[in-house]
Amino acid sequence: MSQELISKIQKKYTSKTVPVIKPGSTVEVETIIRDGDKQRIQKFRGLVIAVNGSGLTTTITVRKVSYGIGVEKKFPLYSTNIGKIKVLKEEKVRRAKLYFMRERVGKSALRVKRGKAVIIPQEGKEVTDTEIIESQNEATQE
Repeated sequence: MSQELISKIQKKYTSKTVPVIKPGSTVEVETIIRDGDKQRIQKFRGLVIAVNGSGLTTTITVRKVSYGIGVEKKFPLYSTNIGKIKVLKEEKVRRAKLYFMRERVGKSALRVKRGKAVIIPQEGKEVTDTEIIESQNEATQE
């Protein structure tokens, strides 16, 4: 009986649409920050190194390098403090947890692999053939 009650409560809160996020995706998370009666949006852009939990308790760990220092944040996907989550790019990975990225320094800390990256178009915007060719050339040059 308690399991049925929990699932009913979860249905109410999982109505929020969340994109498919996998380890290796580069995402931009818009966090709503409230200061008294004011609120603002702060963006955090980085690489998803882990996805934990399931259902309402799903969290993602996002890592970026800021001024030479690695910064990681955990975001609960169904939180009311999360505005939008945009998947900017997806890279093919062979692991579920990308904790090895913590030891990387410099340009290699931003890229998972030297393979091809898939560009995900933004809403209402199409990706041209030249952008795809340029991204493939960048991947092969590095």
